[in-house]
Amino acid sequence: MEVSLAKELDEQIASVMNCKFLKEEEVIRLCERTKEILQGDQNVPNVAAPVTVVGDIHGQFYDLLELFRIGGDAPDTNYLFMGDYVDRGYYSVECVTLVVLLKLRYPHRVTILRGNHESRQITQVYGFYDECVRKYGSANVWKVFTDLFDYLPLAATIDKQLFCPHGGLSPSFDTVAQMQQLERFQEIPHEGPICDLMWSDPDDRVGWGISPRGAGYTFGQDVSEQFNHTNGFEFIVRAHQLVMEGYNWSHENAVVTLFSAPNYCYRCGNQAAIMEVDEHMHTKFIQYDPAPRRGGPNSKEVSVTRQAPDYFL
Repeated sequence: MEVSLAKELDEQIASVMNCKFLKEEEVIRLCERTKEILQGDQNVPNVAAPVTVVGDIHGQFYDLLELFRIGGDAPDTNYLFMGDYVDRGYYSVECVTLVVLLKLRYPHRVTILRGNHESRQITQVYGFYDECVRKYGSANVWKVFTDLFDYLPLAATIDKQLFCPHGGLSPSFDTVAQMQQLERFQEIPHEGPICDLMWSDPDDRVGWGISPRGAGYTFGQDVSEQFNHTNGFEFIVRAHQLVMEGYNWSHENAVVTLFSAPNYCYRCGNQAAIMEVDEHMHTKFIQYDPAPRRGGPNSKEVSVTRQAPDYFL
């Protein structure tokens, strides 16, 4: 990386970490440069351990800073973010800007995946669109970021031993090799394998089921175990669901759900967690509580125009 670009990005990272958002032209440049990096990524890149895995963030910026305080700053810590940077919280712009800056500044140390909220349709309902218009005076920044979202990988593996999608599995594929063949550079479809990776959830029932979310499927322990066996994975790490302790094992340790937004929506009372994977593939979960509240719906910086509906809280 050119010294001048590294210096520029370092200054922008420092500014955003003070909860200041970039100028519109800086965001446009950031997203264009990041597209060039992501363009060459596989649909399911393999990430080397050691790495720290992060679940949903959902615009809770001060909790994201708390996460870095606990887990360490990049590039000293390698990070794998499993999506849902935006919506629900008050600081989607700052959260997504920061993770994209870190990806561009440290492309081999930071991996960012797509979540179901990294889409045009969902962000117009759950807050990111409104926040962009409020902070920038137009929808241009929203359009630039949502165009970038089409380039994000669909899932990742860690040393080819752990599988990390945002949501879950799909009846449309059995192997990672099949996922690598998908055409990912598009809006998340309403159905099919890309949709399922973003939206599906593990369930107590066996086999495949209809998802109460209206997208994706539910999948049982038999599905998880067969997928892990076929692909040589120890277990699946995914995000996408609120869990009160920050992480939750299911399917007899075939799946773990990781959620990294404490006191989700500023009212759920849950802990958050990150998962550290060391160079020997040993895993450790670190739980944390919310950072002290700053800002909020009644602060000068934030005005919430309407209450977003709850599709699945």
